[in-house]
Amino acid sequence: MTYCLGMLLKDGLVMIADTRTNAGVDNISYYKKLHILEDSDERTILACTAGNLSVTQSAFARLAEGLEENADSDGPRFVGDMSNMNRVASLVGEALQNSREEISENVGEDSQYSFSGSMLLAGRFKGRPLRLFHIYKEGNFITCQPDRPFMQIGETKYGKPILDRALEYETPLDDAVKTGLVSFDSTMRSNLSVGRPLDVAVIPASGDQKLMTLRIEETDEYFNMLSSKWALALAQARAALPMPPFMEGIYKDRETQSGD
Repeated sequence: MTYCLGMLLKDGLVMIADTRTNAGVDNISYYKKLHILEDSDERTILACTAGNLSVTQSAFARLAEGLEENADSDGPRFVGDMSNMNRVASLVGEALQNSREEISENVGEDSQYSFSGSMLLAGRFKGRPLRLFHIYKEGNFITCQPDRPFMQIGETKYGKPILDRALEYETPLDDAVKTGLVSFDSTMRSNLSVGRPLDVAVIPASGDQKLMTLRIEETDEYFNMLSSKWALALAQARAALPMPPFMEGIYKDRETQSGD
């Protein structure tokens, strides 16, 4: 299992992905799921992956080798040849779909494994706004919109509530990164198949600021502090909430019985 998160905000783009692929008492492995497809003066393009590794690895191999030419091309089609992010998303979706279909066909319909994958694709072309896409296993995609400024793939349910409540299009980048990390902390608390190291990428909306990447390891002091403070803040908030009025009678009954 995995968890990947993309946040498209007024001030820029944030992408976070875990690296755990298997989890068990004696079976934990890691694989990088946040990939830089291109980072040049003309374009910056990132992708996060979830699902079957053979499918997503095959898709990246196809993109590196170039997809077969079609009526609109004179040869193999590469990410670097695309004119905008929409066309990049279409090319990546095609690579993902072709990989899934080929692997499923070779293995056979009776296989016990699910050969599917999905991606978050994000980036921008020089002089154009940042974009964020969710590419489904069938190759089709949707785009991120300001009224819901985040997209998730993989193990999404545990980290979604904090994003629903705390993240808005106007959220500053540093606050968005903090909120995203809390979302990952909540997910890791509830599902051992998601874990550190975490890969983080940030692209400010300002065109003169470059891509920033970092890896958050198991020993990262900031993340450990964030996790502890978030747990404490939740406990304090719960304690500060008023008690349910319908529970008052139970305690009164107990006091009466104790007095008897």
